[in-house]
Amino acid sequence: MKRTVTDLAPQRRVLILVDESNVTSAAKVTNRKLDWLKLRDHLVNGRELLEMVVYVGLPPAMPEWQAERDKKNKFVFWLRSNGFLVVSKDGSPADESHYKANVDVLMAIDGVELSTEMQPDVVILVTGDADFAELALRLRRRGIRVEAASVAHTLGAGLKTSANGIIDLGPLLASFDSLA
Repeated sequence: MKRTVTDLAPQRRVLILVDESNVTSAAKVTNRKLDWLKLRDHLVNGRELLEMVVYVGLPPAMPEWQAERDKKNKFVFWLRSNGFLVVSKDGSPADESHYKANVDVLMAIDGVELSTEMQPDVVILVTGDADFAELALRLRRRGIRVEAASVAHTLGAGLKTSANGIIDLGPLLASFDSLA
């Protein structure tokens, strides 16, 4: 049986790694604006926050993507101004209206390196992407508790079974303002 976050001692040191695209998509599916400060507070849950790292894919550095890139850079500036550590990567065009900026590898590498350097008791992976199942297992083998934070319907089975615990973001997202 998996323990819930409320079963944890409040003194635990927490490192949070966020797949921005994944969590933003989950919020859009629920028709909610993502409140990053409330998300951070909810995940920390009275524990000691070492760092919350947000991995952001940027639109390509091309004239046709400039307006969207400027908007995303403004968002990155806001995150940094509010104490989030942001790791960004330039994307490349996938087709006329979409771009691909896969930050998963950066997040996985940082998950291993930062957990070694910061020595957290808990790493929270804010994503539903099952590609992070191997990262969860590697961290657990180092004695680190891993929690996956996602909405239930977007949580990949591999990640769900690899983490020590699950944080269902559905109720939190439901408390945020709607997009309309």
